[in-house]
Amino acid sequence: MNFNYFIPTKILFGPGKLNELTKEELPGKKALIVISSGNSVKRNGYLDRLEKILTDKSIKYVLFDKILPNPIKSHVMEGAELAKKEKCDFVIGLGGGSSIDSAKSIAVMAINPGDYWDYVVGGSGKAKSLENGALPIVAITTTAGTGTEADPWTVITKEDTNEKIGFGCEHTFPVLSVVDPELMLTVPQNLTAYQGFDALFHSTEGYIAKIATPISDAYALKSIELIAKYLPICVKDGSNIEARTKVALANTLSGLVESTSSCTSEHSMEHALSANHNKLPHGAGLIMLSEEYYTFFASKAPDKFIDMAKAMGIDVSSLPEEKRPMAFVKALVKLEEECGVRELKMSDYGITKEEIPALAKNARTTMGGLFEVDPYSLSLEETIDIMNKAYK
Repeated sequence: MNFNYFIPTKILFGPGKLNELTKEELPGKKALIVISSGNSVKRNGYLDRLEKILTDKSIKYVLFDKILPNPIKSHVMEGAELAKKEKCDFVIGLGGGSSIDSAKSIAVMAINPGDYWDYVVGGSGKAKSLENGALPIVAITTTAGTGTEADPWTVITKEDTNEKIGFGCEHTFPVLSVVDPELMLTVPQNLTAYQGFDALFHSTEGYIAKIATPISDAYALKSIELIAKYLPICVKDGSNIEARTKVALANTLSGLVESTSSCTSEHSMEHALSANHNKLPHGAGLIMLSEEYYTFFASKAPDKFIDMAKAMGIDVSSLPEEKRPMAFVKALVKLEEECGVRELKMSDYGITKEEIPALAKNARTTMGGLFEVDPYSLSLEETIDIMNKAYK
């Protein structure tokens, strides 16, 4: 019952909310718009809509459209140089988590000296203090996955060392976020599932983390409940705006969990996988690890696991007391089956079992801080064992 709460982001939430951006006072006169290297935000007209809003508000803009699904440091530095050259005074991330995360990191490097990794904590990062803050950040999310619109975190890979590390501080909260589920209607079935499970695991990890608070617990349990009920509907019928809106809310809540609690070592392990195999979608990697990861921790935080099972709609009262924590894991496996992601395999992405010890070490050296908030202190051997058991 002892915690601090600081989330300075204004959030516009609901179908059609992108249109309300016309009424908002934006934080500058010239924006760097950050989008992915794919074509979805262009093809679906979202970029055109944003550009028209900016033009109607007499705000100039420059486009940076190189962001990868697993964003890399060199693009952060390139985007920051463009922002400096064009004298942009704020940054807009339009798209999924990778675009918004990159916008945050670019906003940092647009007004701070040196290299982005100078400020990163963990791995080979130098953990320097961020003296100049960051340019104001606007987030417009077109996916329901990372919750980055409601938290300060940004995850970037240093490609020459395969270090994928999260970074964030008070300056990297968006000042304004738009969560418009209408922009999510075009997300393909498989990505809908991967992103939904990423949001789920932000909430489940945040719930079992040692630094969870009453506030984060409330956000987490509601997020888990919504995803369990509505994600299968979204996967089966992506045009269902009610289900999309419920999952979008779950995602934003998961970002609030990340602002008031923390991910745990499941995320560290996945970052090691996708840092070394960058074709692996983050959510897919988490799904691959999930059954073994939560099976291991069920006995370490039984009351929390019972709460999560209840949030997923399980009546645990009819179960023997010793089986109640594992009811969550069974519900998780059922949800994966309902969403068609149960058969995901590390081997399909080129990961070999021989790599697992090195990947486990990578997880602990690059994002070891997340291991420290686990409800139980994992050894390297236990980390390797979980990843080995998850391998197929």
